[in-house]
Amino acid sequence: GDPDGEVDEERVIEILSTCYDPEIPVNIVELGLIYGVDIEDVGEGVKVKVEMTLTAPGCGMGQVLQDDIHRKVGRLVGVVDVEVDLVFDPPWSMEKMSEAARLELGML
Repeated sequence: GDPDGEVDEERVIEILSTCYDPEIPVNIVELGLIYGVDIEDVGEGVKVKVEMTLTAPGCGMGQVLQDDIHRKVGRLVGVVDVEVDLVFDPPWSMEKMSEAARLELGML
């Protein structure tokens, strides 16, 4: 993608796929942890809202992942605000993982 291009959902997903749950060698997009990305024009730039879940509620990694997302998405040109919402409804399940992620974890 063009680093100076406009921020769109695809670009954000691309960045999110560089974020990993420290306990699992699969990125959070492949794990199915991202429920939604919303990009809002706020005048001086865009606000990116990411809705995500964790593999388990109370997973201590939540904060680490949120910080990672804030840092990486916040670096995109034009992004002035990043909001990460943790949601547990619907709860995450293995079915949400991509086939690649399941293969990687030897779960097929």
